[in-house]
Amino acid sequence: MIYDVIVIGGGAAGYFAAINCAEARPDFRVLILERGKDVLNKVRISGGGRCNLTHNCPIPEELIKNYPRGSRELRGPFYEFGQPETLDWFHKRGVKTKIESDGRMFPTSDKSQTIMNCLTASAEKAGVELRLSSRVTDLEPQKDESWKVLFAHQKPIFTKKIMVAAGSSNSIWKILGKLGHKIIEPVPSLFTFNIKDPRIAGLMGTSIPEGHFSLVSNFDKKARRKYQLESNGSLLITHWGLSGFGVLRMSAWAARALADLNYKATLQVNWLHPKTQIEVEEKLLNLKTDWSKKTVQSLSPFQNITARLWKSFVNHALENKEKNWADLNKKELQQLTKNLSNATFKINGKSTFKEEFVTAGGVALKEINFKRFESKLLPNLFMAGEILNIDAVTGGFNFQAAWTGGWIAGQAMAGNND
Repeated sequence: MIYDVIVIGGGAAGYFAAINCAEARPDFRVLILERGKDVLNKVRISGGGRCNLTHNCPIPEELIKNYPRGSRELRGPFYEFGQPETLDWFHKRGVKTKIESDGRMFPTSDKSQTIMNCLTASAEKAGVELRLSSRVTDLEPQKDESWKVLFAHQKPIFTKKIMVAAGSSNSIWKILGKLGHKIIEPVPSLFTFNIKDPRIAGLMGTSIPEGHFSLVSNFDKKARRKYQLESNGSLLITHWGLSGFGVLRMSAWAARALADLNYKATLQVNWLHPKTQIEVEEKLLNLKTDWSKKTVQSLSPFQNITARLWKSFVNHALENKEKNWADLNKKELQQLTKNLSNATFKINGKSTFKEEFVTAGGVALKEINFKRFESKLLPNLFMAGEILNIDAVTGGFNFQAAWTGGWIAGQAMAGNND
């Protein structure tokens, strides 16, 4: 049995590639192989079960700024099939979308099943075949540039073109490595920081809309040039430490730097960004006069600092918790300023962000032709999604890379951009 196209992986990139290839070439036999019993699992759990389809960022030059790995390579593909084209594709198939205040885009139904139904229905209509519980054990290139696909408990099958979209699969990476591709060692991306500190103890659920974060561990100059070690964004105090968009963004940009440190590092936080430490100190000095007879811990003078968080910072900075503003000494004022604008916390480990596990690592990007998402080493071998060393910050950007790579690979396998 010879197929025209076989896609390994029933995720977003794989489904999108199979659908677009089959729609472009109705005469093709297209098959999706999924090792599990279900498909589109990340689509199902994304955005808390709502599916964060993409981000409200239609300009490619802005869009690529959200990819710690793959930004340069995705510039061209995003001009060919980016966020506007993705939305148009889903809208034409009856999916209505909405934009949230932080730029994330969801189906108006707020259900990931809407996106799953769209993809599975489109695949069925285009004649795409699906095999579940099909674990690929090897790929063998043939002399005529076709491919032999081997399984653990099934007979081998053959295909003219093969696409790998198996996500973060160690077994598939091993197969690709054996075929000659360089695999960048995968490490976690998009994770939260484990921090135990009295200043945030018992404050689970407290958040701020905008903070500034920087890793101030002893990175050498090479590491500081290589990795982006600063980030802005929201912050959320959790049971285990710190989370929020700003922390997740930093975890993505500094994924390898933190892995090198075994997730033990020092984090510096400005809770009042964009105010500087000097501006915060001046504000506190003025309060010594303006609020001279008020108790320091009684009221937060900063809109973004909740009463509970303010009280915690004050208790940490002052020996006498009942002091009035007028009685603050220089040391206490400096410590309070530091807590607000230049606080340091010891990171001791990480926690996965919900179930949306993302890795930094995969097939080396220099070995991929991004005009086709095809291997430069082996003809008729295509790849997209997390199998490549591409990942993004949270907010729909990882899915956008999957839609883009899937569409371009699908067109290439159909022979539309030879």
